[in-house]
Amino acid sequence: MAKTKKQFLCDDCGAVQAKWMGKCPDCGAWDSLVEFKADSSSNLDPHRGVAGAVWTSGVGMEAEQGNAPKAILIDDIDSSDDNVERMSTGISELDRVLGGANHDSDEPADKIVKQGLVPGSAVLVGGDPGIGKSTLLLQAAHKLSQNGQRVLYVTSEESVQQLKLRAERLGASTSRAVSKSDLKDKSNAIGGGDETGGRGGMYILADTNLARIVEQARKIQPTVCVIDSIQMIYKGDLSAAPGSVTQLRSCCLELVYFAKASGTALLLVGHVTKQGQLAGPRLLEHMVDCVLYFEGDRYHSHRVVRGIKNRFGTTLEVGLFEMTGSGLQQVQGGGLLAGEYEPRSGSVISPVLQGSRCLMVEMQALTATGFLGSAKRKVSGLDGNRLAMLIAVLEKRGGLRLADQDIFASSVGGMRVAEPAADLATALAIAGSFMNRTLQSGWCAIGEIGLGGEIRHVQQLTQRIHEASRLGFKNIICPKTREKAPNGAKLVQVTTLSQAMEVLG
Repeated sequence: MAKTKKQFLCDDCGAVQAKWMGKCPDCGAWDSLVEFKADSSSNLDPHRGVAGAVWTSGVGMEAEQGNAPKAILIDDIDSSDDNVERMSTGISELDRVLGGANHDSDEPADKIVKQGLVPGSAVLVGGDPGIGKSTLLLQAAHKLSQNGQRVLYVTSEESVQQLKLRAERLGASTSRAVSKSDLKDKSNAIGGGDETGGRGGMYILADTNLARIVEQARKIQPTVCVIDSIQMIYKGDLSAAPGSVTQLRSCCLELVYFAKASGTALLLVGHVTKQGQLAGPRLLEHMVDCVLYFEGDRYHSHRVVRGIKNRFGTTLEVGLFEMTGSGLQQVQGGGLLAGEYEPRSGSVISPVLQGSRCLMVEMQALTATGFLGSAKRKVSGLDGNRLAMLIAVLEKRGGLRLADQDIFASSVGGMRVAEPAADLATALAIAGSFMNRTLQSGWCAIGEIGLGGEIRHVQQLTQRIHEASRLGFKNIICPKTREKAPNGAKLVQVTTLSQAMEVLG
């Protein structure tokens, strides 16, 4: 019987240590080493230790390698292979985050690479409980099946009847069956016959055993496979419980191997910890090709899908959704919550860039009398250190006394705003709340604030101005610029924070 040995895995960096230590020597994180048992039989590789022997003896291993891959000159690699063509999920906001060519690209139609899933890729989706991960993937699976793709949806937390009821509520309970000729031929598919009769559609499997899941995938040969969730999947030959470090490492590695060998796009749902990080070791994120986070307050309707890691595209794009009774609805056009905005003291709109799109985000602030020396500074969706700097500039350069004021600042709609272009809007919101003054309707603010109280230029100012004008904001407070205002709009150019504060009515 194979022996097991204890090892310790770092939750932050995924490094493996032979013994427990209070501090990980690789990344420096404290109390991050978790014990797991490794099967010593996994080290019995017949080729272990042969690298030096082959080099010194000069004898190759071609006979043993068989069809093993060989090194190819980079100039001989065909980058226009059909295998890299993406599959659209049918949800444009999700496709945007997954990567690919921009919808607004000026390239010829025959040269634009579609946005969406890459065949053979592994995508990990994380988020708080109840945020809508399963809802989004079920809707995406339904759209894919309607487009002629064959989808295997593996649910490890629900029965097939429960999933059917949820699908009926979302309007995703049926899938259009197509003939086998309509499906793309998968030349890299794993061995085994197709037992589905050549039909497309969405197939549901309620199981947690990895071997049975892979066997069903071999029979169905899906184009896309959804695992909801990876924490409940287990391998029968491991004694560890599902969700443990040992099971997570082994099951995720096996599923990624399956995706690469079969050309199946793999979507994994991952749980998160109390700190908002994906549960399990950081190595889980290193194994997959793409990591998406579902953000937002579960008690509010708006959701944001953000890419944290993407080997096939940018991580700057975000997808915007709104949770409704019939599932997630896409929020397009860039307005987000601008339509709900009403002028009030302590509220200012700012055009914020998220990837290639510009969103009108409402910045709110509230000041209340506190105690000198123990005033509160609370933020939601903003950088707390940035807020402290803005408060200091308002006191020194704006002439406001805020040392005894409790200050609360937030970005409305669950958006996390970190770029300096929202400094001016945040500062005006704080000043407006303190002085009980309101920025008039149709006004917005763009600009970075320096420590000297100066208003600095921000990147892509032209795009921000045109987007604000398109959404009805005709008076735009901005730094000095040579840009011309769009038709019907007016640029209120300011150089200092004091000048901007005079605009408050």
